[in-house]
Amino acid sequence: MASSKVQCRTSAMLGLIVLVSLADVAPVKAAESDPLYQSTVIVTGYDMRSRPGGFARALRDVLVKLSGDPRLEKDPRVAELGKHADSMVTSFDYVDLMAGIKVHDDQGTYDRSYNLTVRFDPARIDQTLAGLGQHPWRGTRPVVVPVIAMHGPKGAYLVRAEDPATADQRQSFAIIARDYSLNARIPTEAELAAWGASAEGAPAAPPASRDDEAIVAGTLVFEDGVGWNGTWAMRSRGTDYTWKVVGVNYDEAFRDAVRGVLRIASGHDSPE
Repeated sequence: MASSKVQCRTSAMLGLIVLVSLADVAPVKAAESDPLYQSTVIVTGYDMRSRPGGFARALRDVLVKLSGDPRLEKDPRVAELGKHADSMVTSFDYVDLMAGIKVHDDQGTYDRSYNLTVRFDPARIDQTLAGLGQHPWRGTRPVVVPVIAMHGPKGAYLVRAEDPATADQRQSFAIIARDYSLNARIPTEAELAAWGASAEGAPAAPPASRDDEAIVAGTLVFEDGVGWNGTWAMRSRGTDYTWKVVGVNYDEAFRDAVRGVLRIASGHDSPE
């Protein structure tokens, strides 16, 4: 028992030591506090084996959420820039996700998972976006309001704020929205009814979004051996948009909806 306690304390201290020692080398500056210029990714270990890849993923995330264009996620130019992402990093730190948990025989400290938070030089990032034909999206970011009807193994239902059975879906959507620096609000049963949504399906033409919200509607249908298929719809600034998602899990279907909202709200026109 005493040995276990010592190991737990050692693990917790390890996470702390990594965080503090890196902060000493690369102190965080006040100008770096803008969350649009930083990203947190999960890596294995805290040495140079995983750091370059972590920096590259963090750079990609920052370029996407800052510009509002999710197409940059698969842009080969961004992949190439990721090879030299360290030249744009101003500071970074690690947090041990397993701090305080006993180290198992097959889970050494080098194989532990860490949150790697990377902060980039805003001027360099803006310059990089310009080189990609993009610019920072400085406009007000709307709250995403999803109207989602799901037809799956558990039957047909709406994802709504009051329903405990859809807690996992609500949490998943909110987390995905935050990945793109957006907030989400799940509508109530009364709102959904007023908009013409039911378990049978979301409205084909969702209500126009307010300036501070973006309503995106979709009906997702599960197909055995394929996954979730569906169509998203959104009305913004007098224009109707629709796009499809095919053969994914529901987390990825939600991510597809958020990407579409991000692209439309930032002025990049119709989602792919």
